[in-house]
Amino acid sequence: MASIKLYTVVLVVGMLITGSFNTLTKKAQNDSVAEGKYGERHKFNHPWFQTLLMFYGEALCLFVYEWQKRRKKRPDENTLIQEDEEGDAEPDRVLTGIFVLPTCCDLIGTTLSGIGLLYVPASVWQMLRGAIIIFAGILSVVFLKRRLFPTHWIGMAVVMVGLAMVGLSSILGQGSSTSSDVTHGEMLLGIILILLAQLVSASQMVVEEIFIKKHNVPPVQVVGMEGCFGVLFMSLLVLPICYVVPAGGKLASLHDDAIDAMAQMYNDVPILIFGLMYLLSIAFYNFFGLSVTKSLTAVHRTLIDACRTILVWIIDLFIHYVITSKYGENFDMTYGFLQLGGFAMLLLGTLLYNEVIYIACIASPRPPPGSGYTEISADFEGSQPVLDGSLRFG
Repeated sequence: MASIKLYTVVLVVGMLITGSFNTLTKKAQNDSVAEGKYGERHKFNHPWFQTLLMFYGEALCLFVYEWQKRRKKRPDENTLIQEDEEGDAEPDRVLTGIFVLPTCCDLIGTTLSGIGLLYVPASVWQMLRGAIIIFAGILSVVFLKRRLFPTHWIGMAVVMVGLAMVGLSSILGQGSSTSSDVTHGEMLLGIILILLAQLVSASQMVVEEIFIKKHNVPPVQVVGMEGCFGVLFMSLLVLPICYVVPAGGKLASLHDDAIDAMAQMYNDVPILIFGLMYLLSIAFYNFFGLSVTKSLTAVHRTLIDACRTILVWIIDLFIHYVITSKYGENFDMTYGFLQLGGFAMLLLGTLLYNEVIYIACIASPRPPPGSGYTEISADFEGSQPVLDGSLRFG
């Protein structure tokens, strides 16, 4: 029993560390400057190429899936399951096709979020991702016919207030980012893109629940298959299109030169290391998260997400003040506390939405006996589960 608890703790700590690293290394790449393919030094502004790295990290989960299958195989069996001659081929074709749409959502959401990260500090980016609760809740009502109680709507409203506070602190305290050349307009654009990315990510969660969950596909296989499809889409379609899009004008955000990205990684070792760390952190974050998710309650998930946000912020400040001002972010003494207050509101809203905190006289689901949740009285029975998470981490 003690060894099982220790194993769970190791997985949670690994999930927290690798989850923080995939945010920090991606931002560090964006803040790096190196020579490109034409010999000119410029920042590593390649969000589409970073999406390709993310998909490579997800694709590595297929190795974990194959390893898990082999572990479950009995010593006296040559196959994991007995094959059905009539029904084996058709499900494989169906399952392969259903990964296409969520992969497209993943591609769009990750890239929009990556473009937004070019203009905002890592801590703000991490906090704004809390908006997914609002979109996931609304979409679950519309498409999954889930029932949300007043406590869920109140939680979403509190999250909206927190998002407004974080976004406002970012725009007013623009100088806290290492990207001092970012304008207020670009900062606002980054915030909008990050919020749009959360809408796309919430849509992906709904799509996965509608088309994938009923097939009982292992989550690690879902992530791995979407990673493989993503690598194909990015390599054969998206990046070639981004290459021919003009670098200037209204479509500048759609332009990305993968050859220039690889040249910068070749010419600058830190950028290469950041890229590899980002790729591996995505893979390990999914592994740790998917391995431990069945053991987590809403309390655990909320606390881990909060700790990840705090850890990203602390490490970013430490890097900037102690290691090098080239990376990280400084703390704005004027508007930094507004961001801190916004984070507190985001945490409170998440606790309410995930039914960790119950408010007196508000109709909400009854907490399970012995759950350990903080109940401020609620006497309302009958709740359908809300959309509380995705098959993916990162």
